[in-house]
Amino acid sequence: DMEEKDLQSVEYFVKREVLDELCLDEVAQKETWSTKLTLGDQVKECSVPRLKHILLTWVPVLSWLPRYSIRENALGDLISGCSVGIMHLPQGMAYALLASLRPVYGLYTSLFPVLVYFIFGTSRHISIGTFAVISIMVGSVTERLAPDSNFIVNGTNGTETVDIDKRDAYRVQVACSLTVLTGIFQILLGVVRFGFVVTYLSEPLIRGYTTGSACHVCVSQLKYLFGITPSRFTGPLSLIYTVLDICSLLPQTQVPELVVSLVALAVLIVVKEINDCYRQKLPLPIPIELVVVIAATIITHFCELPSKYNIDVVGEIPSGLKAPRAPDTTFFSGVIGDAFAVAIVGFAINISLSKTFGLKYGYKVDSNQELVALGLSNTIGGFFHCYSVTSSLSRSLVQESTGGKTQVAGVISSIIVLITVLKIGPLFEDLPKAVLSTIVFVNLKGMFKQFMDVSLLWKTNKVDLLVWLVTFISTIVLNLDLGLAVSVAFSMLTFIFRTQLPRYSILGNLPGTELYLDTDTYKEAKEIPGIKIFRSSATIYYTNAEMFLEVLQEKVCGCIGKLLSAKKKRDAKQKLSQNLYVDFSMTETATDGLHKGQMNLAYEPDITMSDSDSATGSDHITEFSRHGDEEKKRACKSGTHSIILDISTTSFVDTVTVKTLKNIFRDFGEVDLDIYLAACVVEQLEAADFFSASIPKSRLFITVHDAVLYIRKKQWKAYFVLVGHHQYLSHF
Repeated sequence: DMEEKDLQSVEYFVKREVLDELCLDEVAQKETWSTKLTLGDQVKECSVPRLKHILLTWVPVLSWLPRYSIRENALGDLISGCSVGIMHLPQGMAYALLASLRPVYGLYTSLFPVLVYFIFGTSRHISIGTFAVISIMVGSVTERLAPDSNFIVNGTNGTETVDIDKRDAYRVQVACSLTVLTGIFQILLGVVRFGFVVTYLSEPLIRGYTTGSACHVCVSQLKYLFGITPSRFTGPLSLIYTVLDICSLLPQTQVPELVVSLVALAVLIVVKEINDCYRQKLPLPIPIELVVVIAATIITHFCELPSKYNIDVVGEIPSGLKAPRAPDTTFFSGVIGDAFAVAIVGFAINISLSKTFGLKYGYKVDSNQELVALGLSNTIGGFFHCYSVTSSLSRSLVQESTGGKTQVAGVISSIIVLITVLKIGPLFEDLPKAVLSTIVFVNLKGMFKQFMDVSLLWKTNKVDLLVWLVTFISTIVLNLDLGLAVSVAFSMLTFIFRTQLPRYSILGNLPGTELYLDTDTYKEAKEIPGIKIFRSSATIYYTNAEMFLEVLQEKVCGCIGKLLSAKKKRDAKQKLSQNLYVDFSMTETATDGLHKGQMNLAYEPDITMSDSDSATGSDHITEFSRHGDEEKKRACKSGTHSIILDISTTSFVDTVTVKTLKNIFRDFGEVDLDIYLAACVVEQLEAADFFSASIPKSRLFITVHDAVLYIRKKQWKAYFVLVGHHQYLSHF
C-alpha cells in the first residue's frame, strides 16, 4: 500500500499553448488521406506474398501444420483425441435423439464436421460436433416439418401406425437442408467480415437462452426416462403443454424404463463428481459415459430386456458410411428463419469458447474465420448426412485438460468415431434410449448452474438481469426460434433506452488540477463563474438529441424562446442608450472558489445606463440601472456568458446530431451565449459539413481545460478594452 501511494504521489507539469482543432492540426501536422484504394493501387498490391498471406488466412492449417512439433504436441494430442473420441460416441448418439434423428446420424455429425474444422478453424482447443442446444433447435424444425401425423399408415390388424422408416428418412432430409442453409449463412457472414454481429448477443442473453434451451432439452428427454409417449405440441406454450401432458401420463410410467434410467443416472452423477473432485490427481477423467453405454448394452442384450420388459432400444445402426447426397432445396423456404437462428446461436457459442481458450493460452482467434470454418463444417457436413454443429463445452474442457495442444486431437477423435461407424456401430443396437437420455441430463448440469446468474446479476446489474429473465422466459414460452427473436429485440431495446436516457451533468473544476467533475457528485468540484460545462454520459444521436437540447436549456438558461423574446425587448430599449456594464471582482470570495488573482468577467447586455446619467465632465461614478426582466434573470444564471459542451463520450455523429449542434450554436448565439465544443469527433463533423463562418473550427478544443483557458483569456482581453474605453469617456 505504501509503495502504491508513493507511485501515486508523482506530480507532473505540462506547459503548452491552448489548442483548438486548427492549432492541433498545425502542431501535430495532420495528414489527409483516402482509405479507398484505386483500382490501379489494388492491382499493384497483388503479388505472390500477398496471395500467400490470403491463402494462409483462409486455410489456417497450412500455416501451423508445417510447424507442428511432434516431440512437444503429439503425445498430448493423441491422449486428448482418444478421450474426446470416446466422449463423442455416447454424446453423438444421445444428442441425435434431441434432433429427432436416429443415433447413427449423431455419429456422422461427430465425424465429418470435425475434419473440416481441422482445416479451416483457428482455435486449438475446442471440440466441434454435437451440442444439446443446437440439437434441440434442429429437432424442433424436424418435428415441425415432419410430424408423426404425416406418416400414419394402416396396420395389418386395422390399426393406425406410424411409418417410422419413412418419417426418419424425411427428417434427415429436413435436417440436412437446414444444416446446409445454416452453413451458407455463416460463410456469407464470414466473407463480408460480419463476425462482430455476435457482439449484439450479450452474455446475459446467451446464458439466458442456453438455460431456457436446457429446459427444452430436459423436457424432451422425459419420455425416454419414464417410457411414455406424450403428444406432440408446436408453437408458443408448447413446452408448457408438453409438461402438462407428461404429468397426466405419469401413471402409465414403464417401471423397467424408470429403473434403468435411475441406475444409469446415479452412476453417471457419482463418477462425474469424482472426476471433478480429483481432476488434478487423475491422469485422465474416467470415461464413465462410454462405460455406462457399454455396460447397459451388454446387460440389455444378454438379459433380453427389450422382449421381456419392453425396453425401448436404439435399434438398427447401419455399418459403413452413406454416400454423400445434395440437400433438398425445396425445404429452404420453410427453414430459412430457423437456419439463421441456428447460425447465430451456434457461432455465438463457438466464438465464446474459442475466445476463452485463446486468451488463456495466448493465441489469436479470428472471429470472421471462425464463421467461415463453422459454415464450411455445416455446409459440407450437410452433404454427408450431418446436422448442425458447434463447439461443446464438456468435450472442449476434456480436450484441454488431457493435454490437447492443436486440432490434431480432433482428427484423432474422428478416427475413433470412424472406426465405430465402420465396424463397431451395430454392437450398440441394444443400447436403451433411456441411458442416452440420462447422458443428456447429466451434461446439462453446467447449463442449469447458470440459474445462479440471477442472484449475481441482481447485485451487479439489474438491466442485464432483466435481459436474462426476458430471454429465459421468452425461450420457455415462445419456443426457441421466436424466443431468440424476442430476446435480441429486447436486448437492443435496452441498449437504446440506455443511450436514450443518459446522465446529464454540469462539470466543475477540481481546484489545483485540470480535471472537471460532476458538481452533484463531487463536493470539491467548483463551477467556473460565467462558464457552464455540460456533459452527456452517452453518445448524442437521433434517439436522445432532443432530450440533450432540452436538458441543456434547463440546466443552463431555461427556455430559449422566452430568452429571444426578452432580448428583442432589450434591444429596443438599447437603441436609446448603447452602454455596457462590466461586473468584475478581484476577490477570491466573489469568484466562488477560484484561485487568487482570477476574475469574474460577466457581460450583461440587459444592463444599461439611465437616461439621466448621460456623460458629463464630472468624475463621479456612473450609475447603472437594471431592467427587471425575469426571463433575462433566468437567461444568464450567475452571469453565464459561455457554454462548453463536453462531448468526449460521443463516438459518432449522425445527421440529427449535426443539426442539433448547429441549432445550439445558432439559438444560444442569439441570446449572446458563446458555445464551445471539447473532445469531439472532428473527422465526422467535417464530413457532415458542420463548419461554417458562424461555426469556425476554432470553437473546437481538444480538452475542456483548453476551452476554459481560452474563454478566460478572451474575457480578460474584453475587460481591458472596456476599461480603457470607460476611462476615455470619463475625461469628457
